[in-house]
Amino acid sequence: MPEPWLRGAVPDVAPIFQPVVHVLMQVREDVRRVLDGFPDERLEVRPGGVASVRFHLRHMAGVLDRMATYARGEALSPDQFAALSHEESPGDETAEALVAAFEAAIDAVVAQVRDTDPGTAHEARGVGRQALPSTVLGTLFHAAEHVQRHVGALLVTARVVSERP
Repeated sequence: MPEPWLRGAVPDVAPIFQPVVHVLMQVREDVRRVLDGFPDERLEVRPGGVASVRFHLRHMAGVLDRMATYARGEALSPDQFAALSHEESPGDETAEALVAAFEAAIDAVVAQVRDTDPGTAHEARGVGRQALPSTVLGTLFHAAEHVQRHVGALLVTARVVSERP
C-alpha cells in the first residue's frame, strides 16, 4: 500500500489541511508497526543518553494536544503544563497504552482539523507563554512535522533497545 500522501485526499478535510492529516496518518502507521509487541520493560532504556521510547510517545501526544490548543486560540491549561513536566518521568504505562494515547491524540487533532474552517488557516495565533506569532495552519503544521521528527528518533531507539533483529 502506498504511503498516506499517495492514497488521495482524506474525506472531509480541506485541501489546505491535507498535508497535516497525511503526516499524522503516516506517523500512526509507523509507530504502530514498530511498537507492535514492544517489550514494556524497554520503554525507559536510553542508549547513549538519547530520549526513551516512553518519552517520545508521551511528548508526541502532548505536542499534538498543545498545538491543537494554540490552533483554537486558547492558552494551555494547568493540566497541560503538568503533563508537559511529566513527559520525562518514569512511569508504569504499557507500550500499548502509550501508543493508544498517542493515537487518541492524533484522532483528536484530525477531528479538529476536519472542523476547522479553511478560511481561518492564516488567522494569527499566539504560541507559548510569550504568545509568539503563528497561524492556525502554522500550529497544525508544526504539530505534524514535530511529531514526525520524534517518530524518526523513536523508530531508531525502539529498534536499538528492543533486542529484535
